[in-house]
Amino acid sequence: MATLSYAIQVKCSSFSPDHSTASLSSSFSFKPFLKKMYHKPIFDSVPKNIKEASVKFWDAFVDYAFVFVDQPLLPSQSNFAPVEEIGEAIQVTETIDGTIPVDFPEGVYVRNGPNPLFGGLKSTNSIFGKSSQTWVEGEGMLHALYFSKDSDGKWNVCYNNKFVKTDTFKLEKAMKKPGFIPAIEGDSAAVLSAYLLNWLRFGSENKLLSNTNVFEHCGKLYSVAENHIPQEIDILTLETKRNWDINGAWDRPFTSHPKKVHGTGELVIMGIYPQKPYFELGVVSADGKKLLHKVDLKLNRCCLCHEIGITERYNVIMDFPLTLDINRLITGGPLIKYNKEGYARIGIMPRYGDADSVKWFDVEPCCTFHIINCYEQGDEVVVLACRARDSIIPGPDFGLNKFEWFSKRFKHIGGSLDEKSEENSLFSRVYEWRINLKSGDVKERNLTGTEHSMDFPMINEKYTGKENNFGYTQVVDLQASSISGMAKFGGLAKHYFKETKNELSEESIETEYHMFPENTFCTGAAFVAKCGGSEEDDGWVVTYVHNEDSNESQVHIVDAKNFSNEPVAKITLPTRVPYGFHGAFVPLSISTNIVTKFIE
Repeated sequence: MATLSYAIQVKCSSFSPDHSTASLSSSFSFKPFLKKMYHKPIFDSVPKNIKEASVKFWDAFVDYAFVFVDQPLLPSQSNFAPVEEIGEAIQVTETIDGTIPVDFPEGVYVRNGPNPLFGGLKSTNSIFGKSSQTWVEGEGMLHALYFSKDSDGKWNVCYNNKFVKTDTFKLEKAMKKPGFIPAIEGDSAAVLSAYLLNWLRFGSENKLLSNTNVFEHCGKLYSVAENHIPQEIDILTLETKRNWDINGAWDRPFTSHPKKVHGTGELVIMGIYPQKPYFELGVVSADGKKLLHKVDLKLNRCCLCHEIGITERYNVIMDFPLTLDINRLITGGPLIKYNKEGYARIGIMPRYGDADSVKWFDVEPCCTFHIINCYEQGDEVVVLACRARDSIIPGPDFGLNKFEWFSKRFKHIGGSLDEKSEENSLFSRVYEWRINLKSGDVKERNLTGTEHSMDFPMINEKYTGKENNFGYTQVVDLQASSISGMAKFGGLAKHYFKETKNELSEESIETEYHMFPENTFCTGAAFVAKCGGSEEDDGWVVTYVHNEDSNESQVHIVDAKNFSNEPVAKITLPTRVPYGFHGAFVPLSISTNIVTKFIE
């Protein structure tokens, strides 16, 4: 899930807290002011003494006018609560149930996710009204499991966790109390005042939340969310090292899902922004030192595009009707809006193409955050992804009951899905688009049926951009998600893309399931390729798992070739691991020597 600093979901239709219907622009022109905010930090050219006096004044005003309040969690939401850093890595070798396979690679399994500072998500009450953080906020915390062997071939396994220390994390941590006013949702005047006051005090409208994903490039580990550039992470200690702007060449948000080109080692990236240029695409050199290509695709709207796809020759762009619009915000609408009646299209462009080289293909409107894979097949480009009829972001308009809104849309009423009903509209299925570059035809279809909703896909990364036979997803527990009003994943699925079902089945392809016990849920699953493996599914799926009855967290290792069997190993962790977002496995061969660090 993307965490966007500019993800305001409210109707800013009033400057006064009495909710009059007058638009902001009718009483004062904020448009030029807000545009300046997005382009340049306020204190760039201000003398230091004036800057310090200004900050002190506004800090005192916030302390006087705003009261921070903890957002309550339901009992069913307990594992969304944050945890503390444990300090140093802890050996967990003695808590392994089962056996780690001999040909499992040495390396690091690391997962990112939101972990709010100071006890949890906050709301504020003020003279301007109320504003609140949303469920996708919270500072990033990395959870890492280190796999290494000693000289006798015995496994040593250690666990560690640590906050991603972004620039705004350091600011607020030094204050020893909440500082940034929630600016994501709330009463219009409260959100506007939060935006302005955060900017006046910190030079940033909202926190830089590096909480969504982790990726490796040129042997280095990065933490990322698309409201900021990535942070380089010391893979041994999980300490945050520096912001990665590709030697100053990339100065805008950065996708949470960059794609590495096999053969060249280049990294394809993109960044969206709610002002022109709305969408820029880049290609980073294999050594991570140079931006080889950067292009404005000249879109006429800012689509909230969470992921980019690649094939061996092309980049794949998803321009779908979940959009960010500052002008809409200023004139009284939400910044983020999903328009189910809006147009949707997929763009195919050469790796080093420009805006004129993009071929656009209209598709049925939908919401797609995560791509499984893309590849070329004859004249066609095949795009595999997870697709739903509605968007989990931004959620309900401010003032509506969040729990009821999410609960209704997660609910599964059985049988075929009602395409017009709000119920189960967040039901996500594996989907295929077949785009013919010569004829312009697009064929699209659901590949999975109506029994299981699924998302957070992964594949054997050796097949990124190439034709793949297998894909894996996390399976939503619809009942548990509906009860908690938050997505919970009660299992894993393995999809056999080359094995089709009979025409009478609602599922087009064969799918095998690995389901967890009741009240047990996973996050951050990743595929781990077997050392020396020759087949695509030679490997394992690893995932963080939490049992809500025992309040115990583990990492499970599931054999991809015996997918429905019990995990080959369950590793109990020394602390609770909250539910999070994406994970990755970084093999020892491309990371660093972790053996000495943890067995001495």
